[in-house]
Amino acid sequence: MNNGKNLKAVAYGEVLWDVFANEKKIGGAPLNVALRMKTIGCEVAMISCVGNDENGKAIIDQVKSLGLETNTIVTSDDFPTGLVNVTLNDRGSATYEIAYPAAWDKIVLNDQAKKKVVEADVLIYGSLVCRDEVSRLALEELLNVNVYKVFDVNLRKPHYSYEMLEQLMNAANFIKFNDEELLEITAAMKSPFKSLEDNMNLIAERTGVTAMCVTRGKHGALLMWEGQLYENGGYPIQVADTVGAGDSFVAALITSLLTGKEPQYAIDFACAMGALVAEAPGANPEISYSQIEKLMSGIKN
Repeated sequence: MNNGKNLKAVAYGEVLWDVFANEKKIGGAPLNVALRMKTIGCEVAMISCVGNDENGKAIIDQVKSLGLETNTIVTSDDFPTGLVNVTLNDRGSATYEIAYPAAWDKIVLNDQAKKKVVEADVLIYGSLVCRDEVSRLALEELLNVNVYKVFDVNLRKPHYSYEMLEQLMNAANFIKFNDEELLEITAAMKSPFKSLEDNMNLIAERTGVTAMCVTRGKHGALLMWEGQLYENGGYPIQVADTVGAGDSFVAALITSLLTGKEPQYAIDFACAMGALVAEAPGANPEISYSQIEKLMSGIKN
């Protein structure tokens, strides 16, 4: 699969081990986005921090083997590599118990990290990494760089405040929500609206960000792009688990839009990618372009 046309991307934030009942897998939303963008053909660097421990060495080795640049992942002697206990319900939906403090809470930017962002086409970040002041201040420094900024909201209670979310939205060029996140945040803004579209317009009015998307689980997604609203109604699949589906959706959508694909194609492609990830266990299953095309051609929106 190669749609990326050498798009240069940097993901900032948590890298960790997702610990399931019987196994553990590398994860963290920004890392999941980065790994998917790499498979689509982008040139990707990951800015984060791991502990000077076996878990950290294993993450570096695995990420390197998957083709990401790792000289922007620093090592901490003082904090352990991140671990998240993942519990799946009978529908495959995940809940997360996120250990604190972890090395990714203490990201310090090295020269390579700053250089990568200056040279990048797009910077992707989320809200969870801002739960600690050290990593939040490092992100604030990167948000001052003139680069296209994508905020993947990715709320994890209790690790956020609405004031912080507003700052992160104001800094973005593009925001990705799921439907529950959008309605929670706009309710905190005292929105009088119930519909997703009206609340997307409210976010645009309050933040100045006019490019955004909202995922709706099995019901697909809405995309606001250049003054138009695009919709995908979802693809019929059997869910294995939802871990990483939204991250791969973001990777596919942003890569498509920033390499000039038609917005309707971009949202269809991204929904197909997210659906196929949800159909397989874990956050980073291998997905082929032919699988995506087959899914896309089997439904008319």
